[in-house]
Amino acid sequence: MSAVSTIAATRWVRWPEAHTLADGTESPASGTARIAYGADYNPEQWPEEVWAEDMRLMREAGVNIVSVGIFSWALLQPTIDSWDFGWLDRALDLLHANGIAVDLATATASPPPWLTEAHPEVLPVNRLGETIWPGGRQQWRPTSPVFRRYALALVEKMAMRYADHPALAMWHISNELGCHNVYDYSGDAAAAFRDWLASRYGSLVELNRAWGTAFWSQNYSSWSQILPPRLAATHPNPTQQLDFARFSSDALKGYLIAEREILRQATPEVPVTTNFMVMGETRGMDYPDWAAEVDLVSNDHYLLVADPQAFEELSFSANLTGQIANRAPWFLMEHSTSAVNWQPVNQAKSPGQLRRDSLTHVAHGADAVCFFQWRQSLAGAEKFHSAMLPHAGEDSSVFRSVARFGSELAGLAAVAGSRTRQARIGILFDWDSWWASELDSHPTELLRYKTEAMAWYTAALANGLQADIVPARSVLHGPGLDGYDLVIAPMLYVVTDALTDALTGYVGSGGHLVVGVFSGIADADDHIHPGGYPGAFRELLGVRAEEFGGLLAGQTVGLSGQVPDGSTGSLLTHDVTVQPDVDVLARFDDGPFPGVPAVTGRSVGAGRASFVATVPDTATLVALVGRFAADAGIASPLPADVRGTVQLAVRETETLEYLFYINHSAQAVTVALTPADGRLAAVDLGGSTLAADSLTLPATGVAVLSRERTGA
Repeated sequence: MSAVSTIAATRWVRWPEAHTLADGTESPASGTARIAYGADYNPEQWPEEVWAEDMRLMREAGVNIVSVGIFSWALLQPTIDSWDFGWLDRALDLLHANGIAVDLATATASPPPWLTEAHPEVLPVNRLGETIWPGGRQQWRPTSPVFRRYALALVEKMAMRYADHPALAMWHISNELGCHNVYDYSGDAAAAFRDWLASRYGSLVELNRAWGTAFWSQNYSSWSQILPPRLAATHPNPTQQLDFARFSSDALKGYLIAEREILRQATPEVPVTTNFMVMGETRGMDYPDWAAEVDLVSNDHYLLVADPQAFEELSFSANLTGQIANRAPWFLMEHSTSAVNWQPVNQAKSPGQLRRDSLTHVAHGADAVCFFQWRQSLAGAEKFHSAMLPHAGEDSSVFRSVARFGSELAGLAAVAGSRTRQARIGILFDWDSWWASELDSHPTELLRYKTEAMAWYTAALANGLQADIVPARSVLHGPGLDGYDLVIAPMLYVVTDALTDALTGYVGSGGHLVVGVFSGIADADDHIHPGGYPGAFRELLGVRAEEFGGLLAGQTVGLSGQVPDGSTGSLLTHDVTVQPDVDVLARFDDGPFPGVPAVTGRSVGAGRASFVATVPDTATLVALVGRFAADAGIASPLPADVRGTVQLAVRETETLEYLFYINHSAQAVTVALTPADGRLAAVDLGGSTLAADSLTLPATGVAVLSRERTGA
């Protein structure tokens, strides 16, 4: 498949102009290549005499940008009719005098106590009808006109006051929109939900059709009868639940746009962003849909220490963030230097992990590496959350690591502005399928959407292959699938006719498509595609199933055929029958459907379409991905003995490639190099050793090498 460039331009940090700093030196020119490095900075938590020490240590650590004002509304507007910007003025002036750019937050993330006291109607309501009270953060309704009135007044004040401040490099809308208030079931939400539904469906007749309200006597005769899916006697209408998820994402996006428009009017030349949370099971916000509303994509990511594949999840999320950004550079707004505070057990990072985690984000397109936060708090809910400057102060291993890494990033400045190279494997990731596939009343509640997508991604890594996590909406509303020789659709539950046609065309033109279990089941209204499973893909795959065979937790079925000995499947099976032109690669040995095809393949046009009718065990999935990749003509650039241990990610300019060799393991690894790897130059070894025929990576080590692009 030939690659076609469809990458859109993006705006980046507006670095301040060169100026003389407080110590008499000159700051870099605004056009100087650099990777942004810094943290959330909360000077309001500290006496002003501490600020000078902050500046000294920031410069020692190589910090060049900080996010300021994120949770400062109550200090900026102490009462309903008073304002105090003096402290923020002084903080921004001091940062500028020390050559540190400012990502200025609009401070709307959490309303002050006076607002919720005067207007308790801005507080969210959960599905049980309980009010979410102040005392934490984000205690506001995304659809509240009262909250919006006060919040946007603050945004306008901020925009007008700081529009011309020389430190202002970027606007930071709110903070982690939807982290705690994505689903609000209040009266405001109900009214806004009705308006959203009226816009989507146009009439009650069409809504009743889409929601299947003939079932359980749910037919609506007036818009006023429609509510959010609050606590019900039994399972709420599934399409109502799916639409409420869509609406909730749109409501937050609408709020983002409202803030953005004020900022753009006041400062059209200053880029605007907000920090996404592409991480873990955070799924309430449809970030591929939001990406067009910001000038550059930013993301927060934290490891879950209880996850045995925590690092693979980091790689997956960084990859997905890069694809949401359309492979343009993006901004890592938050991650941690060491332990966090909000997990049941919070573990410190091991030596070298700060560097590895950070550079993995850079490998996937981040041109900024920032942390929460600069100075570790002495009070409040996050006082045990690590920071660049910990409680132990500058004489600490964390700060030494922070400063050492800052120096390394300065040496990686040439990488800034390069883009991630498109992989030859694409794994489709779809928010509608994520939301809908995990609703109640399904064949099994054990299937988890992201777990399945992650399994295919890690299987590609185990084969030494890079795969892109491709937002499914981009197939129809973006770059499409040009350049991908193999496309995997794990658990693509919601499939429209247009998406079916696009994937069928992809196969017909020479692509290789692999469809995973519980895919093609429903349309955009969560109505079943009739005629047998896998519904929308039945004709393309040449398979048909009448029943699901759900398996209990821990229960497996044997697989035999062109799979490793001892292969098993779990969680779900299908009673598959096949057309005569379908190749059966594996069958079920036992379970609900013994002897039935479990893995199939079919040639269609110039391409091939395959189906995997269960959840294979890890070794089997690795073998299958290796086979599918080989059938598509894709080979690993890594030697066989390091595949699954070392990941290779590539960024590129018009003339150069930057190769990031990332050691996933806690042991040193040597990667054999051959003439096919080209003439490699060291950009940042960080403890690795580069020889003529090998690269040795220390435990959790990352090496960045460069070479000329072929044909450049």
